[in-house]
Amino acid sequence: MKLLKLVPDNTNIGFVVMRKWAFALTALLTVLAVGATAYKGLNMGVDFVGGLMIEAKFPQNVETDKVRATIGTLGVGESSLQQFGDPKTVQIRLPLPEQGGAGAANAVVEKTRNAMTAQFPGVTFSRYDTVSGKVSGELIQNGVLAVVLAILGIAVFSWFRYEWQFGVSTFVAIVHDVLMTLGFFAVTQLEFDLNIVAAVLTIVGYSINDKMVIDDRIRENMRKYRKMDMKALIDLSVNETLPRTVMTSVTIMLALGALLLFGGHVLRGFTAAMMLGIIVGTYSSVYVSSSLLISLGLTPMSSEKKAGKANIAAQAERVGPRDGAQP
Repeated sequence: MKLLKLVPDNTNIGFVVMRKWAFALTALLTVLAVGATAYKGLNMGVDFVGGLMIEAKFPQNVETDKVRATIGTLGVGESSLQQFGDPKTVQIRLPLPEQGGAGAANAVVEKTRNAMTAQFPGVTFSRYDTVSGKVSGELIQNGVLAVVLAILGIAVFSWFRYEWQFGVSTFVAIVHDVLMTLGFFAVTQLEFDLNIVAAVLTIVGYSINDKMVIDDRIRENMRKYRKMDMKALIDLSVNETLPRTVMTSVTIMLALGALLLFGGHVLRGFTAAMMLGIIVGTYSSVYVSSSLLISLGLTPMSSEKKAGKANIAAQAERVGPRDGAQP
């Protein structure tokens, strides 16, 4: 039986020749993502803003103005409504009662449920969450700190594991991936909660795993072909790892596709973030970080200089692969 190959053998795609277009596209998307996040903001979940969040499902399409008017008669504070996923699902946010703790919050939920059932027969509350303002503030700080430390830690590791150019390119690629994810959530206004922070950290992990495979191959080829042009060496390395990159991305996307279809709306934001991250992470590893090494001045001789080998000229050098070479 013939094996399935998503990438044919001896694939030779010129990735480096498109690096200027890739850099321009990356810069444009990054600016748009930052602008969208700054202008529209993120639809922060209760995890980060605090308060009471109720998700109501209606038997038919409903107007949010009517729902807001019904809640306004209850005297439970100013409500914020958003249709979530489809016109039959509405996300309701309410402030927490100033006194009474969990008991008072449950009373507000029950009061709201009774009023909504009377006004909209057949409505159900699929879930509700409560988070205090103090806890939400701590969650924001911890979430941001976790992402920042992960990015810096990975960049520093790449710096010491390879050359400093690898550390810089890794940092740029991962920041790009994170900003793309934030921009996506700003544009779509999907709820941004702790699940999405977990998705962002997972995206960072996937991106660095993909990039490390390519970086290892680049460094191996730098030692093998010390006089090869760096552009050709980058293309060779990326093409050699391309089957692994494509196969990994496709298999993960299949798993995420099943999760998107059958995981329910609770996991929709997490799954969407992961799927976007796989695409963006693969793009940044292949087109951005690898080609950026050339702009940062990396050469095949860099690994020899770092290793401290004094007599490079005396060593056997090759400008390309040799078949049947004698030791």
